Amino acid sequence: MARLVARAAVARRWLSRGGVPPGLGEIPPEELLRNATVAEEEAEDEAAGRARRAPEESCVLLFPGQGSQREGMGRGLLRYPAARELFRVAERVLGYDLLGLCLNGPRAELDRTVRSQPAVFVCSLAAVEKLHQQQPAVVENCVAAAGFSIGEYAALVFAGAMEYAEALYAVKVRAEAMQEASEAVLSGMLSLIGRHNSDYVAACIEACEHCKSVGIEDPVCEVSNYLFPEGRVIAGHLQALEFLQQNAKKYSFARVKMLPVSGAFHTRLMEPAVEPLSEALELISIQKPLIRVYSNVNGQRYSQPKQIKHLLAKQLISPVKWEQTMHVMYERKKGVGFPYTYEVGPGRQLGTMLKNCNLKAWKFYKTVDAFEDEEKEET
Repeated sequence: MARLVARAAVARRWLSRGGVPPGLGEIPPEELLRNATVAEEEAEDEAAGRARRAPEESCVLLFPGQGSQREGMGRGLLRYPAARELFRVAERVLGYDLLGLCLNGPRAELDRTVRSQPAVFVCSLAAVEKLHQQQPAVVENCVAAAGFSIGEYAALVFAGAMEYAEALYAVKVRAEAMQEASEAVLSGMLSLIGRHNSDYVAACIEACEHCKSVGIEDPVCEVSNYLFPEGRVIAGHLQALEFLQQNAKKYSFARVKMLPVSGAFHTRLMEPAVEPLSEALELISIQKPLIRVYSNVNGQRYSQPKQIKHLLAKQLISPVKWEQTMHVMYERKKGVGFPYTYEVGPGRQLGTMLKNCNLKAWKFYKTVDAFEDEEKEET
């Protein structure tokens, strides 16, 4: 039972230390301790059961990243006490009313990196609580998880590798450091869909040359997200992205669109944020995940706590290899079935990407709505 095993591991780590990192406030809610003893005793049997379970009887959870947020998210989660408790803990850790911001905005504030990252993280884990209440077998049969950028933290919490409040503390530090790095340089991110003959490397090189011609000494323009075949996000100095927009036909880009973000995430322009995040990660306890969790940096499964700390820091300045991760997660021999996939959190972007990466796997895709409760929609 992945959720209960994760909570058991969390509970035991908190009890063994008897507290929280400096500045985090109270011990996490009693809900985190519920069923801990039973879950630990059943962990080995459950792990063996997962190994024997047929793919079509198991599931995978995908956690979205920054950009999926919008006003009203969380509304579909409020009737679940465990989800509400996550927001209450978040208010203590963050120092402001995150739930109110998610429900009511304003949108401009919710879209700020320093706010949107914690918001997506908390809403995603609250959506897991909703899923568990509605379909407990789905959560109990989960065998793997992955998250896009900030979503990777939610995946690791779900897998029992990180405790919720501690992970939220790291997310807070990460968001603040990335916000500050974004404000230091005029930069952004350009989403594009290419064609089979698109040359992304040449496009970035020429965009950098353009930047040098207008006085930028050390320009940055590089692929920051690999979304799906021919789906990319290029990030860097704003002048470089504007150059690519103006020359889209030259590079055989079918579609280009500036993303509503203020920084070049997952490029070396985020280097100032690496040290603060690394220091925060050193303050928290990280364990080996109890189910498979995949890294954005290399698309491979995490195996050791030290690896998690290293790659989470490296993730800030490395491209998100989501397409590669999807290929690794859903690769199987001919005739072997696919697991059910649930996107937990705001939006359906990861489902769209999965459809473009693996149509057969996407046929088993579902989403957990964080905006409206299905029962209310039916009335």
